[in-house]
Amino acid sequence: MGHGFLIPPFFILIWVVLNGFVNCQQPMVVNIGAIFAYNSVIGRVAKIAIKAAADDINANQNILRGIKLKFILADSECSVFLGSIGAFHVLEGDVVALIGPQSSSIAHMISFIANGLQVPLISFAATDPTLSALQFPFFLRSTQSDSCQMAAMADLINFYGWHEVVSIFVDDDYGRSGISSLEDELAKRMAKTYKIPLPVRANRSDIASLLEKSKSIGARVYVVHVAPDSGLTIFSVAHQLQMMTSGYAWLATDWLSTTLDSSVSRNTPVTILQGVIGLRQYMPPSNQKKAFRSRWKELRQKGLVTVELNNYGLYAYDTVWAVAHSIDEYLKNHGNITFSYNENLQNMNHSSLQLGKLKTFDGGNLLLDILQKTDFTGVTGRVEFDSERNLIGSGYEVINVDSKGIQRIGYWSNYSGFSIAPPVNLNGTYRSDWTIGELKNASWPGGKKDRPRGWVIATNEKPLRIGIPNRASFVEFVTEVHKSHKIQGYCIDVFKAALKFIPYNIPHRFEAFGDGHSNPSFDELVRMVAEDVFDAAVGDITIVTNRTRIADFTQPYAANGLVIVIPLKDTKSSAWVFLKPFTVEMWCVTAGFFIVVGVVIWILEHRINDDFRGPPKQQVITMLLFSFSTLFKTNQESTVSSLGKFVMMVWLFLLMVITSSYTASLTSILTVEQLSSPITGIDTLIASNQPIGYQEGSFVKSYLTNSLNIHPSRLLSLANPEEYAKSLQQGPKNGGVAAIVDELPYIELFLSKYTEFGMVGQMFTRSGWGFAFKRGSPLAVDMSTAILKLVETGELEKIHKEWFCKLGCVAERTHHSDPNQLHLSSFWGLFLLCAIVTLLSLLVFFLRTVRQFIRYKKAQRNLSPSPSSEASNTRCSHVVYTFFDFIDEKEEAIKRMFKQCDHPEQQVN
Repeated sequence: MGHGFLIPPFFILIWVVLNGFVNCQQPMVVNIGAIFAYNSVIGRVAKIAIKAAADDINANQNILRGIKLKFILADSECSVFLGSIGAFHVLEGDVVALIGPQSSSIAHMISFIANGLQVPLISFAATDPTLSALQFPFFLRSTQSDSCQMAAMADLINFYGWHEVVSIFVDDDYGRSGISSLEDELAKRMAKTYKIPLPVRANRSDIASLLEKSKSIGARVYVVHVAPDSGLTIFSVAHQLQMMTSGYAWLATDWLSTTLDSSVSRNTPVTILQGVIGLRQYMPPSNQKKAFRSRWKELRQKGLVTVELNNYGLYAYDTVWAVAHSIDEYLKNHGNITFSYNENLQNMNHSSLQLGKLKTFDGGNLLLDILQKTDFTGVTGRVEFDSERNLIGSGYEVINVDSKGIQRIGYWSNYSGFSIAPPVNLNGTYRSDWTIGELKNASWPGGKKDRPRGWVIATNEKPLRIGIPNRASFVEFVTEVHKSHKIQGYCIDVFKAALKFIPYNIPHRFEAFGDGHSNPSFDELVRMVAEDVFDAAVGDITIVTNRTRIADFTQPYAANGLVIVIPLKDTKSSAWVFLKPFTVEMWCVTAGFFIVVGVVIWILEHRINDDFRGPPKQQVITMLLFSFSTLFKTNQESTVSSLGKFVMMVWLFLLMVITSSYTASLTSILTVEQLSSPITGIDTLIASNQPIGYQEGSFVKSYLTNSLNIHPSRLLSLANPEEYAKSLQQGPKNGGVAAIVDELPYIELFLSKYTEFGMVGQMFTRSGWGFAFKRGSPLAVDMSTAILKLVETGELEKIHKEWFCKLGCVAERTHHSDPNQLHLSSFWGLFLLCAIVTLLSLLVFFLRTVRQFIRYKKAQRNLSPSPSSEASNTRCSHVVYTFFDFIDEKEEAIKRMFKQCDHPEQQVN
């Protein structure tokens, strides 16, 4: 019993001692797996770089402290199947990490295996952005992701002003995901890409067939995103198809720079790559990088290396160092490296695959965490991973192939955009020291220095599809002639004239939209342009907000707006039409002045002019008729006094102005039709609650209901000008309309045929007609420029006159709310002048008369003094009566009396 009780503690002690010994004992060799295609552009360089890194690490006593790295390699042979088998082979060797593969498709497959066995997988060349998904937590990327590269490519496309490109890509995970990222980036910049996928092992015949089909797209900017091993074949075929000539633009992702950098003889591909622009991953200069390149050059000179160094070789070198640093940190903190059998795989021991030999790395998660915190400076620059386990890159170089070779024309970084100077690392953030958004001049296919336009709108094989509204009314603007199926009209002539100012040929074909029996919906026509049913729409298409959201419009070629048309009435049959030229105030003031002037002239002439003397009745008649007769210049009386002549001079001038204005106004009233409706503008139309007509298929209905809040029940759709006239003539009481709201050009054409109607008020919207194109179409800009040239040369006005001014252009029949009458305010200056002259003359007359009267009274007192006892009020009334009697006397009698008073002796004798 006692001995049995002591055995368990003894064994426990032994187990603890042995376990501690094992944990404290560090391995002498750490196995690392590497999977890539040996015989590939990247693989040939990576194999040498990995070996060089392993040798450097094993020879360095500052890292791993005597522990050696051993690499177990497997050749994937660019095959997902063989790469997966190679991964199993490598993992049987108890590796703590896998480096590679270079293929994104193989990386997807091996990532699942790495997840199961908890072995970190770090790739120096798999750039598929989807590998950063949470689905693959053990995957790290020690190169820049294609999401970053495609942002650079989209910026490059936007820099040169292109809106449509053709993407040629290999149809695998690498190609599809890369172009998907490009598509997203282009969408942010209002551009788009047409995709042309290539089979994984496409031959020259496949490539030629796809390139021929791409010519029909119209875009002439190509983005090539393929593997380095097969990319040059695409350019070779394109060169044979005459697609590397002027007018084309070719862009390539970093596969091209990888291929060219690895090529021992770089002169051969230059002839077929002239004008191509590509990207190369930027690595800041450093002594480490310079030393490694010198070392590679020495290996080349010794014949130990048959290829040139490319950037992925440098990434492979730094990847090995990143793994070594992480293993060193892991061993410092956790001691030994252990593996355990996977229970799920152990259950498959009976299988011939022998998967039970695969072990799970117990410290996989710990090593993964250390790898993600990697931070050191290598030959590629700073090595550090972001939150998505991607290398934080330094940006890209922009290269251009010309007749002399590869030229660097600038740099791009995610922080600064384009610059002609390399980005500089400042506190972990890359920026540009120099001008942002600038590149050096590039050479283009065909040796051209000017940037290619980048697109061909149409070809003879695929002409531009232009939709035109097949109108049933107002066919002068645009329609299809049913018998000949000819497309004609004012809008068509404007479009054809504009084409003459565009510096390139545009094959096109008109396609009628609508049945010709009713006007089509213009909103629907524009929508069909947006949906690529038509390439453009030409016609009387009003530029309104909802249409500009889905299509691009040219500069308006016809300015217009909404106007109101109502019936007119003829006022020539009115018996009192002669009173209309003047307002009531004007008539009253004029009549008052006739009387006043007549009275004043009578006062001024009565004492000296026999024509203004006689019985009271005769004098009243003379006084009233004198000034009125001056209208017709038939007055028999003539003025004698200077004051009377002065007043008449001013009065006759006033009469001349008034009679001339009256004649002009009356003539206008007798010849111009007036409106018969109480509607004077849009405000009174809205308030009237009467029916309103609009053109079928027009945007007017939506505008009246949505913008002006007019109830749809008040709106009546009218198909043609005949219905316009009929509805207006019937009026709202007989099932017609009170007014019609339509665009000015239609109304002008309508009024040229129906003169019994007219426009009222002012235009209450301002818009124009334009041609619609697909969003981003460069033809919209060129067509706008052509329309401006039509205006400047007068050609647009000439076309308008040919269509609408054959019998004289339509004058606007616009009615204003104020009557067409002459107001007192227009003549108050003349009336004031006449009044002042009349009053001054009358004042001078009375002053002179009073002076004579005083002299007369003195002379009369000298001859017969009046009694002093007479009452004062009697004397005043007597003086007044005497004064009026004095005025009534002729001036000759008064002068004769003064003469008698001055010589009384003559009177006695």
